[in-house]
Amino acid sequence: MIDNWYSLSLGDGIMSALPSVEIEERFQRAAERPPEMAVFLRSESEGRLHCEVFAYFSPAAADIAQAFDAQPCAKPVRAGLSLLAGEENAWAILFPESAVES
Repeated sequence: MIDNWYSLSLGDGIMSALPSVEIEERFQRAAERPPEMAVFLRSESEGRLHCEVFAYFSPAAADIAQAFDAQPCAKPVRAGLSLLAGEENAWAILFPESAVES
């Protein structure tokens, strides 16, 4: 489905650096990068001692997500996300409901 977001666990905070760089490099090599193409990161702890970092790929980044075996998921909530790859205006395009709150 074209509107699928994708998520991928990158491991704990320390171990997530290498896969983050690999995702960013793959993103930069993409021939076309429309403004709605982006990858976001979020650290989640869910009561655990160590956090786990997840990458969230927008629907326009599906090819990159699939190259990393990311799994389809629901659109993430904007709170706590950081932009790993993509244009700054991806925030307003992908999370228009949050742009009003900013």
